[in-house]
Amino acid sequence: MPIRTARDADITQMVAIAETKRIEYEGYSPVFWRKAPDSSPKQKLFFQHLLTNSDVIALVAEVEETLSGFIIGAVTMAPPIYNPGGLVCIIDDFAVAKLQERDSVGAELLAAVEREAKARGAVLSVVVCPQRDQTKRIMLQQAGAAVASEWHVKPL
Repeated sequence: MPIRTARDADITQMVAIAETKRIEYEGYSPVFWRKAPDSSPKQKLFFQHLLTNSDVIALVAEVEETLSGFIIGAVTMAPPIYNPGGLVCIIDDFAVAKLQERDSVGAELLAAVEREAKARGAVLSVVVCPQRDQTKRIMLQQAGAAVASEWHVKPL
């Protein structure tokens, strides 16, 4: 499966995949993950900005010439109160088009972004994963990741 650097021409499909995940995540936590009515155009602008940032690694996977997933990692310093031993790669936007491809497409995207992050000096990857996204959690565990933190939310 080809994995390559994301281009502007990929953004529309990346946003469509993300929009599907946003709807799923809204069901997990209706307040925290509440989808904004104009989420897609805002995310399109955000992705356009990210693709111009030299600290960002944005990759896409294609299966039979169709975009099947994407991952975006930002290589950055850890907060100054922590010392993991180098830079960290924060992966927030990461989704696959088909749930059954999470183990193949998702795992390969994760491995590819981590290889590039390591080449840029990162020593740790940090991946955002909703608590109830069990398929993503399992894929991350199979890739050797461990839960380091969870956010707990409640309406005020």
